[in-house]
Amino acid sequence: MKRQGLQVSRGLMAFWADIDADYLPRFQEWHNTEHIPERISIPGFNVGRRYRGMSAAPNFLMFYETDTASVFASVPYIARLNDPTPWTSESLTHLQNPSRNIYSLLAETGRAAGMEAAYVHTLRFNLDTVPADWLPQGETYRSRLYEVDEDISNIMTSERNIYGGGPGQQQYLAMVECARPLDVLQPPPGATDVFNDCFWLEIALYPGA
Repeated sequence: MKRQGLQVSRGLMAFWADIDADYLPRFQEWHNTEHIPERISIPGFNVGRRYRGMSAAPNFLMFYETDTASVFASVPYIARLNDPTPWTSESLTHLQNPSRNIYSLLAETGRAAGMEAAYVHTLRFNLDTVPADWLPQGETYRSRLYEVDEDISNIMTSERNIYGGGPGQQQYLAMVECARPLDVLQPPPGATDVFNDCFWLEIALYPGA
């Protein structure tokens, strides 16, 4: 892990998935040593992280922050998705219940943790209009609100053909970074199709680490 000067990241790829139990150590080895380093070498990528699910959350939340969401439609990135390595092709067959979306940043409050946030809460939901002052504050480092980019999220690639998953149905994602799990993370009033999950940090890598 190498914490560099924080980049302004307005793009996000977030991927929630369970992993076949008997493949878990090999999946973590692949993701740590091949997949994250490969992705963060692509121009426009600022950091790659993986968090482990708590309670009823999916096994993992894996996400990459980029300069803008358009990085996920760039020629270098799409080229990687359409030319997976043998280890990537193997690993992706062990994903269960995958959900992957591309997002653009709408709002942010608070400050990033000095190193890495030990916990992240994700709140996926649908709502006609999100109140401008809704983002959680208090016992948090940073709270960010994203909106899905449907056009980029729906790009079909060779990797997606392997794991078979597609975009989630929720339009909005709130990502809240904390030093400890929050007791409650309330969605905004009127939110529907809510997925409310907590994860703890396993790895974070920056370009040049």
